Amino acid sequence: MNILLHGAYVETDRPNPLGVYGRTKLAGDEALLASGCDASILRVSWVYGMHGGHFLPTMQRLMAVRDSLNIVDDQIGAPTWCRRIAKATGQAQTKMSVPDADKTTLSGIYHYAPSGHTSWYGFATAIREARGYDCALTRITTTEYPTPAKRPASSRMSSEKLQHTFGIVPNE
Repeated sequence: MNILLHGAYVETDRPNPLGVYGRTKLAGDEALLASGCDASILRVSWVYGMHGGHFLPTMQRLMAVRDSLNIVDDQIGAPTWCRRIAKATGQAQTKMSVPDADKTTLSGIYHYAPSGHTSWYGFATAIREARGYDCALTRITTTEYPTPAKRPASSRMSSEKLQHTFGIVPNE
């Protein structure tokens, strides 16, 4: 595996989806690239926003009503705000839409993820502190929190290619 940034995946790493969700995402990426059209694929992970059924609103809802929660601490990634993803998508689209842009060199797979990383426990701790909840958090392992879908131990991705090609820096 070609790894940069101390364990972050790069776009040339061979994908190894652990479940149906990941396999169908990969199949979509491969079909789009095989079509020959000019396209850029933006891979993201640990997406959060203020609405929906993902980690942030779930933690806010549970911390408001529970005294304690068990949170997985052996999976790491970079929580990525949905508004920053939308902004980056717009910036990349603008660059690809320039009439003289070389869409062939701009097409391909890119990663968009902040450079930092944390565990789900770390993310939950930040949510608790930001919102002022009194809920106690206990670190647990993935095996102690079984789910139907398998999750990778690391979801970290390098955004260097995106930065180099489009000038987009996820931390800004």
